[in-house]
Amino acid sequence: MKTFRTRAIVLRRTNFGEADRILSLLTPEGRRSVMAKGVRKEKSKLAGGIELFAITDVVIGEGRGDLGILTSAQLVKFYRHILEDYDRLQFGYRAIKLVGAASDTVDEPEWFDLLAEVLAALDALTIPSELIETWFLLRYSGLLGRELNLERDIDGLPLAAESNYRYDSSEEGLRPVQNGEITSDHIKLLRLIATRSLKVLVQIGGIGAILPECLRVAREHSALE
Repeated sequence: MKTFRTRAIVLRRTNFGEADRILSLLTPEGRRSVMAKGVRKEKSKLAGGIELFAITDVVIGEGRGDLGILTSAQLVKFYRHILEDYDRLQFGYRAIKLVGAASDTVDEPEWFDLLAEVLAALDALTIPSELIETWFLLRYSGLLGRELNLERDIDGLPLAAESNYRYDSSEEGLRPVQNGEITSDHIKLLRLIATRSLKVLVQIGGIGAILPECLRVAREHSALE
């Protein structure tokens, strides 16, 4: 039986028969569905390697049709701290669900890197969850072909430092409004979040007061609010 080795993140686990599970895996090569035979048995060698919120080294063999056979699974990193915080846990589940649905229709290798970085950040309890979610949602929208325009407003005019804005969900962009909640400071932060890694962003101080509004914009733009 031909096999190949890759890194994987478990997106979904479905019980099958008396002791098996069908797994939906996200890999750097794309989505894969595999059968984990006997994994629900007490002494299964596969069971410890198919945890959620983890990076796993897997070996997949040929099966029937598109369903591969999981022959080996070893944890590379288990992000256990996510389980210690309810809000981070719930967002972790939501991120996995969103990426799972999106990667099923838009085949991009970046999905694996995106979800892996989000899980690592959620595991670091010192990184604000609002920052992680904003960062994730901006990239999630971009990979779906709906990148938020942070250079021009909905009329095509350059965003001005002296103007205020409000997110327009019908136009999917920023509309100039005299008393808008979005200021130049929000736009600067959104630009940084959209272009920098989380490792860089955590070094920026003084963003706590404006981060909630940035998150609201990211949620509205990704159609999650």
